Parts: sequence; structure tokens; C-alpha cells
Amino acid sequence: MREKGLYSVVSVVKAIDLLETLAQDGARPTVPILAKKLEISPNKAFRLLATLEDKGLVEKNEESGTYHLGLHAFEMAQHILKSDNLIRLAHPVLVDLARKLDEAVYITVMNNDEVLFLDMVDSFQQIKAVDLTGRRFPFFTNAAGKVIKSVCSIDLFGRGSKKSGIPDPEKLEVELDEIRRKGVAVDFNGLGEGICAVAVVVRDYAGKVVGALTMLAPSFRMQQQDRLDNVVIPCMLEGAEELSMKFGYSRAYA
Repeated sequence: MREKGLYSVVSVVKAIDLLETLAQDGARPTVPILAKKLEISPNKAFRLLATLEDKGLVEKNEESGTYHLGLHAFEMAQHILKSDNLIRLAHPVLVDLARKLDEAVYITVMNNDEVLFLDMVDSFQQIKAVDLTGRRFPFFTNAAGKVIKSVCSIDLFGRGSKKSGIPDPEKLEVELDEIRRKGVAVDFNGLGEGICAVAVVVRDYAGKVVGALTMLAPSFRMQQQDRLDNVVIPCMLEGAEELSMKFGYSRAYA
């Protein structure tokens, strides 16, 4: 176990101290006040503020010369709270699905057109799919990303298409239409050779997508279409509905 503070970077520590100061109720200090409070030079305080301002974490009132937390800081806090709440509510559902299907089940979310694998409950199988917790993938490469995008507004043919690296936007659009109609996405080898993924969306009280339940399994265990159609997909849909209800979702208001 490393000694606390052994590898700390002073400028990063001071930047965090600065943000914590600005997070205090009603705190709108000037550069001199911040410099004195943090025990650094006014020049260093100004440079830290300028850097954080460039990132949207800090905003300056030009008239008074005071600083306060920026919108991006609040957005980051909301994402953290949302992720924590999602994991807390989703985990029991993941456990139930993993035991019913005896396969790994994840809760996944979309962030900047990438799918993030947040939390997972594994199977008891000897042969398993690789653990993807904490990993990110472009949405168009996998079932989770496709099922989320299928029910969200998306312009695959706009200026962002080439930048996002979508190899065949027209083909993907057709696939998303099919996924939207079925309410489930299934893919083989999208996340790696020999991996099958099945994903269904999770919604909140307003019908907005908050993420997707995603099952991963070695492809050879998913070759039987009967098991996919009559066992796996119904269980995943049932789990998604159960989790959505925890977020206040109701079909009557969809």
C-alpha cells in the first residue's frame, strides 16, 4: 500500500483545493483572496483559474472580478450522482439476471457516443466472456450502443458521421430501425471474436433512456435461436422493465 500523498502533483492538489473552496456556500472570491486562502502566489492562482475556466469548471464575473463554479462542474457532479444511483438500483437486477441466465450481465450507459460498461455480475460458468467493466466502445460496434441509439434522436448522415468513424451509416440506420422495432439488440463479435451481446434499454419516469442492460456470453452458448428467443431475450426485457420501474417508468406514460 503506497503512502498517502507520495505521488501527489502539487498543482493538481491546489486545483482541487481551489474547486473545493469555490464549492462552499456563497463562495465567490477574487484572485487575491483565493491566493491567500490556498497559500500560493496571486500569479499561480490566476493561472489555475484560467486553466479551469478554459475547461468550463470555473466562471468569472467580469464586473466584480470574482469566480464561481462553472456549468461543467455541475454537469460532472450530476453524471457522478446519476451513475452511482444507477449502479445502486441496477445491481440487484443484474444479480437476478445473471443467476437466471448464468451469463455475465452489465449495466451500460452512453457517454459522448461511446458505451461505458459501468457494473457487472458474472456467471458461474468456467468459460466466460472477458470482463469489460470500466471499458468504453464506440456505440456502433456493439449491441448496447445500438439499442440506446435506436430509441434516441440521431443524425447518422450529418457532419459527425465521418468523424465518429461509422463505416456504413446507411446500413447502420437500417439496423437501428430493426432494433427499434424489436426492442432488443443482438450482435456477435461486435465486442470481440466469439462474444455474443444482447442489450435492452432502461428508461426513467419521463421515458428517457438512462442506459441499457447488456448480457455478454461466449458465442457458442448462444447459437441456439430458441434459447435466445424464448429464454434470454424475454428475461432481459423483463429485467429492463423491472429496473425502469425503479426509475418511475410506466408504459402508460411512454
